[in-house]
Amino acid sequence: MMKKLAILGSTGSIGTQTLEVVKEHPDELSVVALAAGTNKEKLMEQIKEFHPLAVCLGDEKKAQELRRELAGTKTEVYSGMEGLIAIAGMEESDIVVTAVVGMMGIRPTMEAIRRGKDIALANKETLVTAGHLIMPMAKEHGVKILPVDSEHSAVFQCLHGARRQDVDSILLTASGGPFRGRTKEELMHVTLEDALKHPNWAMGKKITIDSSTMVNKGLEVMEAHWLFDVDYDRIQVVVQPQSLIHSMVQFVDGAILAQLGTPDMKVPIEYALFYPQRRSLSGERIDFGRLKDITFEQPDMEVFRGLSLAIEAGKTGGSMPTVFNAANEKAVAMFLNRQIGYMDIVKIIEECMEAHTVQANPSLQQILDTEQWVYQFIER
Repeated sequence: MMKKLAILGSTGSIGTQTLEVVKEHPDELSVVALAAGTNKEKLMEQIKEFHPLAVCLGDEKKAQELRRELAGTKTEVYSGMEGLIAIAGMEESDIVVTAVVGMMGIRPTMEAIRRGKDIALANKETLVTAGHLIMPMAKEHGVKILPVDSEHSAVFQCLHGARRQDVDSILLTASGGPFRGRTKEELMHVTLEDALKHPNWAMGKKITIDSSTMVNKGLEVMEAHWLFDVDYDRIQVVVQPQSLIHSMVQFVDGAILAQLGTPDMKVPIEYALFYPQRRSLSGERIDFGRLKDITFEQPDMEVFRGLSLAIEAGKTGGSMPTVFNAANEKAVAMFLNRQIGYMDIVKIIEECMEAHTVQANPSLQQILDTEQWVYQFIER
């Protein structure tokens, strides 16, 4: 049976790799909608190749240009947040791949769930800030949330066929990023170019910076809490520098299941799209004959303060994860624009968390208001 996809964030790292998976399975996957932020040229290439029924560009001016260029074709052009929500809820799709960056993923994800679409989730901010709204909503509408993050996909695979009451803890692995083993003093001199070099994974700029500060791992801890309904005290971060073990699950009898593979995002993407089945996929394989070693370390919570702040925000709950996430989004954008230093990212997050008065069980509007409060606080 042909599965029809709507891909939000189609020109980014996850979006483009999802389209590569589609090309590997032309008889089983088709694309009905694509959404991008500002990259009109790349989106146009994708339209020519995949012929979607609808597309969306975040940038209104570029969307107008695209409308003119696509006049007379079957592809309808939407724009802005309203367009993103319309694409997410399109009747023709079966599964929505949410690969946009940041909290802008919340509203379209909720719309897709309301319309009964399964979600291939690559937008961790949605669960970090609104997990208390999203997970009950998915249950109510009988919708599957299928994780695309390599770590969460690994846990999801390890849990396949397991009873939830048999799970003792989740072990999320981290590569440690480019600055593993560095001291705080050494991190004072990190440049933008240094931070954008990830040792194992090819990713977008924001997530690459987040991986270097280990904020990304903190966001993943919060996401795992919601996805797998596991308390924070039972989620452990383990540094696995070779990025071959993507995560592990420990069961009540002490047995541990691990999911291994080469660092290739197409594996978790394909698993989400075909779950519960598997399909063949071209790519590298681990050669155990040549593999020298797989090593483990504890993360340095003092040096990588972003990770400990994330866990603190998650345990505090309410609106605090939104503060953590929004402060990081804003600070990383400022760092990418060379407005602040590398160490200022985590300092800004901490200052925002200290200044915030927590709201318990925030509504969607309160989450969005908190995001605005954070942005204004940082600008002041």
